Amino acid sequence: MHTEDSPEEPTEHARSGRHLIALEQVADGHAVELVRCALTGPDQVMAQAAVVRHLDRRAAELCPEAVWRGWAGAMALVAAGRPFLMRRLREWSLFRSVALRLPWHRGGVLAASEWLRLRTAAGSNPEALAVLAGHGRTKGIRSTARAGLTLLNPA
Repeated sequence: MHTEDSPEEPTEHARSGRHLIALEQVADGHAVELVRCALTGPDQVMAQAAVVRHLDRRAAELCPEAVWRGWAGAMALVAAGRPFLMRRLREWSLFRSVALRLPWHRGGVLAASEWLRLRTAAGSNPEALAVLAGHGRTKGIRSTARAGLTLLNPA
């Protein structure tokens, strides 16, 4: 049994740590196979936690890049059947559309997770900020979006 005083790290934590390190260092050409390998491990909670950190890191880097669609499509194939990972990929795609001012739907932003709404409210798309300032689900989202609008349109 593992206790706080025990020097041993639980197996699933050690495995997750190895996945995180490997995913931080993997070349894009090998990322899909490494994600697939991580997701076939015995502890799905820890594996998906490591993969979502990888998705967040790479999506943030690739968001403005032309390779986004290919990367996101490949990750979606590997993440199929895992609702949380699929939702995160969809929300990154929505965030990308908002950030790059590509077509997006107001309802998608309003129905999104707190994670996406906060990220969008901290962005610079005036249309998205106006939507969240007026209709954000929480006071914090509305306040953050209003502050962003004020920065974009100083009085």
